[in-house]
Amino acid sequence: MSMVTGTWKLRRGAGKRATPRTWSLRDRLALTAGLAAPLLVSLALVPFRTGVSHTNAALILVVVVVAVAALGSRTAGVVAALSAAAWFDFFLTRPYETFDITASADIGTAVLLMAVGLIVSQLAARARRLEVMTVTDAAHLARIHRTADLVQSVNSADTVVDHVRTELTDLLGLRACRFEYGSLLGRPPRLEKDGSVTAGRRTWNPDTDGWPEGEIELRAYGNGHYLGRFLLTPGPGPVPSLQARLVAVILADQTGAALDTAGPVRG
Repeated sequence: MSMVTGTWKLRRGAGKRATPRTWSLRDRLALTAGLAAPLLVSLALVPFRTGVSHTNAALILVVVVVAVAALGSRTAGVVAALSAAAWFDFFLTRPYETFDITASADIGTAVLLMAVGLIVSQLAARARRLEVMTVTDAAHLARIHRTADLVQSVNSADTVVDHVRTELTDLLGLRACRFEYGSLLGRPPRLEKDGSVTAGRRTWNPDTDGWPEGEIELRAYGNGHYLGRFLLTPGPGPVPSLQARLVAVILADQTGAALDTAGPVRG
């Protein structure tokens, strides 16, 4: 079995304690830009509004929304999209300087501007979260390499599962950790590949929301096939960093590779 060795790559960001959300200076500036930038750009387009098509004006405002979302937060991007749609209506469609639109084509353009702005702000925020970084924490690298060596050297998937259970318990500060093969009963919250948690239809950010109640599943896949899951019971301490959660995902993937090669763990 081929295992990746050397430097491991993870997504950018370090976790924080589960504390109430506070707005950083960057977030506040991004929100201000989300409100003001579409207004200023719309005002700059006013002298040219009879010569610039409404589609081109809307595209210019979409660029503004993307810039705000890329530099700030998802919330700032949403604010920018709503602001862009409002000022496009107010300054660049007839009757000018009212929030009324008489032409159906302009209504469609305004709706599309808002929809596209909302979508790209979500994509920009997600792309920022998934930006890669190098794992430099020696303890995290040691866990990954220990597990990789074990997967290569033993024929028993049970041994790998037991080893990873211990690693996950220590890494994530768990109260308990168990492995369940081949069953997906119930819908517990799930630790995702990007270090976030999904609980039902909600995306849960452990860094700001803390762990959800109850067990959290971390699935193990081999060659793209679901082979089992770790069920994690969080401990009373602070939520582990995003980097630690991403290392946990790698350990689960290594378990999946062991299961795929050596056979399933049952019981």
